[in-house]
Amino acid sequence: MPRINLLPWRDEQRRERQLQFLIALGGATLFAILLAFLGYLMFTSMIDGQQRRNDRLRTEIKGLDKQIEEINSLETSKQNFIARMEIIEKLQGSRPEIVHIFDEIVKVMPDGAYLTAIKQTDQKFRFDGVAQSSTRVSAFMRNIDSSEWLRNPELQVVAADPATGGQGFTVFANEVPNSADAPEPTTGPKPAKGGVRRGPGQ
Repeated sequence: MPRINLLPWRDEQRRERQLQFLIALGGATLFAILLAFLGYLMFTSMIDGQQRRNDRLRTEIKGLDKQIEEINSLETSKQNFIARMEIIEKLQGSRPEIVHIFDEIVKVMPDGAYLTAIKQTDQKFRFDGVAQSSTRVSAFMRNIDSSEWLRNPELQVVAADPATGGQGFTVFANEVPNSADAPEPTTGPKPAKGGVRRGPGQ
């Protein structure tokens, strides 16, 4: 019986299987590399997109911060403006009162007495002056006590004034609160002929 050598055929079949295996392995490797590359591109694109969104958010936040600073600046300016308006309104409201006060001081000053200085602290007045006698000082205090714009006279000092030969005095009095609601002083005659005179150095 003739013998057939099958070794070359088996070797060739083995080489073909090895070649197919290497081709399949190479294809799988290329496919894995392609998938990895596609995944890298996808993740890179996602990261870039998120970075762009973050940059846009930072830009918008900076814009909002600037707007907030402008709003705070406007609020501060508004508060300052309101404070100035309140001060102006207060000054405008008190302007007629001080006119009435000075007019009233002239009216309550008796004959034989005059003032050398006037000082106001809040609603309290200090009157420094000279009178011919202590009787004139008493009349001054009585006139203040009956005034529509002044009240609570308090005598602090009465002393002889060598320069004038009279009596130097210091009297404190309070302004009547809510004097804007007080009635206008009558224009009738009033026996008060004294005046306000500034002393030397005043």
